[in-house]
Amino acid sequence: MTARGREEEHRAATPLELFFDLCFVVAVAQAGVELVHAVAEGHPGEGVLNYAMVFFAMWWAWMNFTWFASAYDNDDTLYRVVTLVQIAGVLVLAAGVSKAFQDHQFLVVWLGYLIMRLALITQWLRAAASTTGAERRTALRYAGGVALCQVGWLGLLVLPEGARAWTFLVMAIAEMAVPTWAERARTTPWHPHHISERYGLFTIIVLGETIAAATVAVKSGIDENDALGELLPIAVGGLLLVFAAWWIYFVVPIHGHLASNKQAFLWGYGHYLIFASAAAIGAGIEVAVEQAVGKAHISETAASAAVTIPGAVYFFTVWALHSRFFKVGLAQQLVLPVTALAVLACTFAGRWAVLAAGIVAALAVATGVTLTSRMVRADGAGNSRDTHAA
Repeated sequence: MTARGREEEHRAATPLELFFDLCFVVAVAQAGVELVHAVAEGHPGEGVLNYAMVFFAMWWAWMNFTWFASAYDNDDTLYRVVTLVQIAGVLVLAAGVSKAFQDHQFLVVWLGYLIMRLALITQWLRAAASTTGAERRTALRYAGGVALCQVGWLGLLVLPEGARAWTFLVMAIAEMAVPTWAERARTTPWHPHHISERYGLFTIIVLGETIAAATVAVKSGIDENDALGELLPIAVGGLLLVFAAWWIYFVVPIHGHLASNKQAFLWGYGHYLIFASAAAIGAGIEVAVEQAVGKAHISETAASAAVTIPGAVYFFTVWALHSRFFKVGLAQQLVLPVTALAVLACTFAGRWAVLAAGIVAALAVATGVTLTSRMVRADGAGNSRDTHAA
């Protein structure tokens, strides 16, 4: 298992990686369902905390696999088998999501995470056995760091319930410190274009899950309550919101910005908020639907906030990590931050809140396209004048 080249041409995601992503979305969907139940029952704080913890486990396991595969994927039989074991681990984790949310029992989640992490340790040990020097030290550091962190996660099982949130925080920081420490010996040869494609594909899959969950919720509301008039604004607004979320993420290529570990790690870690908020938009739309048909025990404003808060987080985070590097001038830079604030303000628009948020998001896309077109035309005119003058 030797390293692949960072300059390798035509590097693209493999069918195994796509299968891996689709299986992970099963766990994401389970977390979204439980978040809907918690918020709809009037326990948003507890629901969001449990969602953040469970989603971190899924996201971090996905991210560790993705960066390892970018550097060392040789697609042989053993690599495939160990990857399938990781997929089995996330399915076990998904099976434990309900217990984690409802009864604060993390044993099944921990076991699923253990399966994924043992498989990852095996991959790193295999890489270490195939290399020497600083590269071998990096692989061994990854293997050792992952193993130590897995032991630390036992705190979720043995410590009192009141200490679990702090345990999660400490262990999350420890997990994210492992790559920084391991790569001090030598940087792994991850592929910038491959990494950006993998993150983009997972964003698409999460947004697709959001649409699927929202569609099922709207269909159920119409079938069971004959409430088309109440649900149509939510359906249209939610669809516009997700379409805009897709548009702003993929409007620019990001791989050219991922030139070093410092840039790439900040970008990669920040995607926790992008992925989690994208998935939470779908959960929020489900909550809004349940409130509109009288099934949720929360206010209209609280149900609206379940959509607008993750929407605002998504737009601002995509700008901070992704889009701002390609914006020229104050007007372009302000589009997404202002959009995030405007989406947040839509919380107080009553039954029209989700529709208003969707319209705001669509207007943001239109504004961005218009500003970019004007810049291109101005640049073209300037170049023409320069050519004529010459």
